Amino acid sequence: MKTLYTTLLLICLLVASKASKAQSTSTAYDSTLARKLNADEYGMKKYVMVFLKTGSATNVPKSKSDSAFAGHMQNINRLAESRKLVVAGPFFKNDKYRGIFILNADSIEEGRKLVESDPAVQAKLLDMELLMWYGSAALAETLEIHKKIEKKSH
Repeated sequence: MKTLYTTLLLICLLVASKASKAQSTSTAYDSTLARKLNADEYGMKKYVMVFLKTGSATNVPKSKSDSAFAGHMQNINRLAESRKLVVAGPFFKNDKYRGIFILNADSIEEGRKLVESDPAVQAKLLDMELLMWYGSAALAETLEIHKKIEKKSH
């Protein structure tokens, strides 16, 4: 009887081991997608993370502010269409930070040039803090997925 239990236990462990291995190898590496996204062997890549902060301009007329922020939204859309912007969004109310960009850029200099094209930055309504960041190359697919779940276009 003890041999039967031992044999059954070994069979269960073997089946569990095979099932676990099958689950862990079920996601196949896609070299074409990895190349398209410029992923390294870990599926990661360099980005420039931008923290948008309240700028130094004060007492700006509402019409100028409204125009600059309309241009800010147009610039976001332009950068997204060119696949240079992979994530953007505002922060909830706080004393310093207004929003975040994650740029598909290889250097701080390239990221700075991209952000300097923003009318709200040019008007000094927004200032920027840039850092290099290492994250999943799959992040670049976020905006394509977002288009499928967004009901209202900006």
